[in-house]
Amino acid sequence: MIRSIAKVSALGLLAISILGAGGFNEQAEKDRKALIEYMQKKFSDPLKNRASQFPYSTDKELKENIKGGLKFEDFRLGSYAFNKSGKEQYDEIAEMPPYEDAVDEGEELYNKKFKNGKSFKECFPKPDIAGDYPMYDAKKGVVTLSSAINDCLKANGEKPWNMKKGKMAKLEAYFAYQSKEAGKKFNIKIDSKEAQEAYERGKKEYYSQRGYLKLSCASCHVQGAGKRVRAEYMSPLLGQVTHFPVYRLKWEDLGTLERRMVGCNKDQGENPHKANSKWMKELLYFMAYMSNGMPVDGPDIRK
Repeated sequence: MIRSIAKVSALGLLAISILGAGGFNEQAEKDRKALIEYMQKKFSDPLKNRASQFPYSTDKELKENIKGGLKFEDFRLGSYAFNKSGKEQYDEIAEMPPYEDAVDEGEELYNKKFKNGKSFKECFPKPDIAGDYPMYDAKKGVVTLSSAINDCLKANGEKPWNMKKGKMAKLEAYFAYQSKEAGKKFNIKIDSKEAQEAYERGKKEYYSQRGYLKLSCASCHVQGAGKRVRAEYMSPLLGQVTHFPVYRLKWEDLGTLERRMVGCNKDQGENPHKANSKWMKELLYFMAYMSNGMPVDGPDIRK
C-alpha cells in the first residue's frame, strides 16, 4: 500500500480534508502525496540511495546515467525523467514526432459528421478534456475517455471503435494535444462514496500480485521504478498516464493506455483483462488520480 511508503504531515491532511469534495478523496490525496514524497526521495540522490533503492545498479551507472534531484513535474516524462541516455534518444525522435499525422487525423474525426448529421462536438464541446478522464458516473461507474468516445458513437447510431488503437488512439491524440496546448492538468475527481470505493478497488488491483510470475503493477512501477529489466528502465507510477496515447517504437503505431495495460497484464503472466472491463476502468481511475496536478503531456513517444 502507498500509505506505508511515507507519512503525510498533519497540516497537509487538514488541508486535504477541507479541500476534498465531502472528504471522499481524503485517502486518495494521502496516497498521492505519499507517492510524490517517495519518488522524490528515491531519486533525490540515486548513488546515495543505492543500497535501498538501486541494489543492482553499478556506481558508474548511477553516477553517469541516472539523474537525481527530480521534482514533481519531472516525472511526467516517465523513465526519461531520470534516464539520461534514453532522454537523448527521446529528444532526437521528438524533433520529428511520428504521431503528428495522427493528431491531424484525430481532428478530422472530431469534426466529421455522423450519419445523423451530428458529430463528436455534441458529446465533447471542448476538445481539451484529456486530463478530466477517467471520471465516475453514478449510473455507469468509472468512465474512461475511450469508453466515453464509444458511448458517444453508440448514442449516435454508430459502431463502437477498437479501444486500443486505430481511430480511438487518433482521436485521443487530438484531445491530448489540445489539452497540452491549453496548459491543462490532470484533474480526476472523487466526489462520492461510490467513486471512493471504485478508487480503492483500483488501488487494490495495482498492488495485488497476479499471474504465474506473482507480480503486481507496483512491483515494477513503485518499488521497481528506476531499476533495469535487461536494457530498459522501469517507469514510475507517478506521471505514468500523462503522456498517452503513445507512439511505441515496438508497436510502430499509436496506442491507448488500455492497449499498454493489456500488454502489462500479459507481461505479468496473466490472462489480460478486456479494455472495456470494470477492472480495467477502475485500475486506470486509480492510476490517473496519482498524476493529479501534472500537465497533460500526450501524445508522446515511448519504446
